[in-house]
Amino acid sequence: MAADRDRFSTATRIRALGEQAAARVYRAQSKRLRRPPRRSRLTGRAAVLALVVCSLIVALAYPLRQYVQQRADVDDLRRQAEEERERVEQLRDAKARWQDPGFVEQQARERLNFVRPGEIGYVLPGAAEADGDDPLSTRSGLVARPWYENLWNGIDAADRPSGR
Repeated sequence: MAADRDRFSTATRIRALGEQAAARVYRAQSKRLRRPPRRSRLTGRAAVLALVVCSLIVALAYPLRQYVQQRADVDDLRRQAEEERERVEQLRDAKARWQDPGFVEQQARERLNFVRPGEIGYVLPGAAEADGDDPLSTRSGLVARPWYENLWNGIDAADRPSGR
């Protein structure tokens, strides 16, 4: 019975409660101290994935740049082809105009000062120079004169030595 008394004595109970409380405190402290270390957000798999993505970007950068450049070249060539088509149409129109005898006669009268037999042609000094529509004077820098004067001036200029 003495053992029973010991078991239920106040001192024994207080000692048991103290030991239990101490064990709980120890467990709580060791849980706090035993926190798992923080894992890095970058795992091995993520690092390999990032490396693969970067290598793909580097590998595709040059071909993609070449593709974009070639597309721009193709667009430029298409634009040039369209301009050339327009130029061909203009030349076809000009050729068709030159097939018309009336247009040829008109151009001969305007540009070469031709006249029909029996007509009298007059060249007014200064009138042709003031006319800015003469294609010979605007394109080649020639003074608007009769064609034969331009011809003789060209022959004279070619006959002179180049040092003068």
